[in-house]
Amino acid sequence: MGDTGGHLPRSLAGAARGLTISSTGGRLWGWWLDAAGGPLRARVLILFAGVLALDTADVSMIGAIASKLETALRISNTELGVLASVPSVVAAVATVPVGVLTDRACRMRLLTSSIVIWGIAMAASAASPSFAVLLLTRLALGAANATAGPTVSSLIGDYFPVRERGRVYGIILSGELLGAGIGFIVAGEIASVLTWRAGFVVLALPSLALAYLLWRKLPEPARGGTGRLKRGATRFVDPDDPAETPPAGEGPELTVAQKKVKRLPVDPHEELVLRGDPARLSLWEATKYVLRVRTNLILVVTSALGYFYLTGIETFGQVYVRHHYGLGQGTSTLVLGALGLGGLVGVLAGGGLADRLLARGDVNGRITVGGWSFVIATGLLVPALLGRSLIWTLPLLIAASAAFAARNPALDAARLDIMHHRLWGRAEAVRTFLRRLMVATAPVVFGALADALDHGAATSGHYGFGAGASASGLHLALLILSVTLVLGGLLTFRARRTYPRDVATAIASEEATKPSRE
Repeated sequence: MGDTGGHLPRSLAGAARGLTISSTGGRLWGWWLDAAGGPLRARVLILFAGVLALDTADVSMIGAIASKLETALRISNTELGVLASVPSVVAAVATVPVGVLTDRACRMRLLTSSIVIWGIAMAASAASPSFAVLLLTRLALGAANATAGPTVSSLIGDYFPVRERGRVYGIILSGELLGAGIGFIVAGEIASVLTWRAGFVVLALPSLALAYLLWRKLPEPARGGTGRLKRGATRFVDPDDPAETPPAGEGPELTVAQKKVKRLPVDPHEELVLRGDPARLSLWEATKYVLRVRTNLILVVTSALGYFYLTGIETFGQVYVRHHYGLGQGTSTLVLGALGLGGLVGVLAGGGLADRLLARGDVNGRITVGGWSFVIATGLLVPALLGRSLIWTLPLLIAASAAFAARNPALDAARLDIMHHRLWGRAEAVRTFLRRLMVATAPVVFGALADALDHGAATSGHYGFGAGASASGLHLALLILSVTLVLGGLLTFRARRTYPRDVATAIASEEATKPSRE
């Protein structure tokens, strides 16, 4: 018999709920497609975000399964720290030659090949019988990780219109945060229920699927932006079709910042104006050049400082939260998940805000957003670390996470404004080199400082991913090392003085190296 009293039968009520969920999902999907600019551009954004998710997923998973690795392979916290740091060191060394290949070879082929190697290395990690074998697989993983930064940065410049770079970077960089969550929560929890080997398998399988989709679904765009996808595009631009690409001699489209600087009385650095094809510069010549661009040098250093502190949080965050607030494993995971959501909001908002400031006439809009992100994040983080009650410190920590993440898309877009398009890969490689070195040292520096500040932890011989580094030592270490965020903010604001002229130099270099119309 059916229900009475005006209530829907259970079957109909369930169907109604299903329709509501389906309708809500459809609206969200429609909103996403509109924000991305159409299904084709959404495909590019999702796949590039997936590429950046791989690296952070691995790093966070190592922290999540640390205790299981120590027990299963009978390794110390020091050896565990080596497993976490080695891929970053190898990637730092490999990034520079990869940057050269990015500026000269097929980027999609390079990116796809590296992801296949990454997936194989993860699968081999799952089968490792000892610490030595696992370390070898981590070496291969580091070499594969080197490709993402330079290639994705260069491809973004050639796939998307310049006026949207900040927002586009925000969407793609959200992959880093999502990857960290996947590695920490999904792979980590699966490893805790099954075995640590299952955690590696969980990450290996999607990586191979990602490589296939990149190879089959994304073509190599033309250099210089002639293959950019406009909003609503239904197919990729054919670089071999003259009807779809600008005629020779027009050169790449100026960025929004470049257009505004061109209308200002700003002279370029004549000694830095490129006269020949930048692709022909040797690795040493290109490295010297990108470091002579003052704004680029500042942004390279601030990026390294930011990622240094972020890595420390990722490494010791759960240990700190559990001991400082007296939380269990599940609750501390939820807290870190909330911080990740805050970061996701920040990274999506930061690029769009920078684009709006530029559109309103603030030439330094991207630099301004990056500088204030450092300042606001520090101003929120320090009082949060000084508090003991999670009820009022958690909102501060979430807001700090959002502010800190907002800097990345704005400053990443700014780096493209100040560099010739045939140097994008090598410029990003130099930045990634220093960033990965800082990331590799962060676990050791944070852990060693925490142990030095807490004699009980120091005598136990633990400084790495385990709980040996006590909450009090970590508390002081997190407070002291927040000075890196202050330095990052001060340096970023200094770039406001150099950015317009470096943008003018990039314009002059593009004009001086235009291909001949003949």
